[in-house]
Amino acid sequence: MTSGNLLTDTPELYELRFPDPDHLAARWADATLRRYGAGPRVLDLGCGTGRDAAWLQRHGGRYVLGLDSSPAMVEHARTHHPGPEYRCGDMRELDLGERRFDAVLCLDSALLYCHTNEDLDRLLRRCRRHLAPGGLLVAEMRNGAYFLGRTDLLDTVRTDTVEHEGVRHTSRTRLWIDRTAQLLRRSREWSSDDGGSPVEQRSAWRLLFPQELRHLLAVHGFEVLTLHDRPGPRTEPAWTEDAEPADTADSDRLHLVARLTRTAHPADDRPADDRRTETSRP
Repeated sequence: MTSGNLLTDTPELYELRFPDPDHLAARWADATLRRYGAGPRVLDLGCGTGRDAAWLQRHGGRYVLGLDSSPAMVEHARTHHPGPEYRCGDMRELDLGERRFDAVLCLDSALLYCHTNEDLDRLLRRCRRHLAPGGLLVAEMRNGAYFLGRTDLLDTVRTDTVEHEGVRHTSRTRLWIDRTAQLLRRSREWSSDDGGSPVEQRSAWRLLFPQELRHLLAVHGFEVLTLHDRPGPRTEPAWTEDAEPADTADSDRLHLVARLTRTAHPADDRPADDRRTETSRP
């Protein structure tokens, strides 16, 4: 069995596997930005195929810059979802010079691809650097607290089938928890009916608990405006325009809105060895 990332290498297949015909994720993001008074300039980190960024720019009246680490995803976005500015790169190394945005989006657990505390620190420093004063961080992600004592998502192997260009692809997805690294790990094995070799895709998300997330954001100069589990674009029941956020954080998903209250410090751009830790600052 070979290794690879069939979905990010084949963006058309990704959109077939994870359809969003009603643009629920983009509409939720737009409604959230409006609810909390965000300006028009949006930075979409982990923009994927670009369909959310394009909807926000076309229908939300916003300027959007999308960043993704997959060259195939970025090329697909430019071709199939034009309008926003797209760039390829690592969000932890984000450097857009003096450009500032009114909001940073991290949808579908993009924030959780920062697996270590150091990765999270680096990303949040980059967000601070590129947010205008009072700018928003809006994130939608898996909820680490959900897995305390629950194994329903870990005890089953999920099988899904999708057809692309006349080839039927079948995936078997398994989740497990790496407690030492505090990661939710995933193995997705793909087979196809065209005789191709099976492919195994491995990925992982950092599991963050609500109070841990609040502390991390406070250390980096953000005030949490809301942190709740539902409704959202990937919850049951799904978000609707008239839905009000819950006051709980118990389900599989977390939805975060935080406002920047402290701008970037000059030390943020110095190497880590030459910089005091965030928590040591007065």
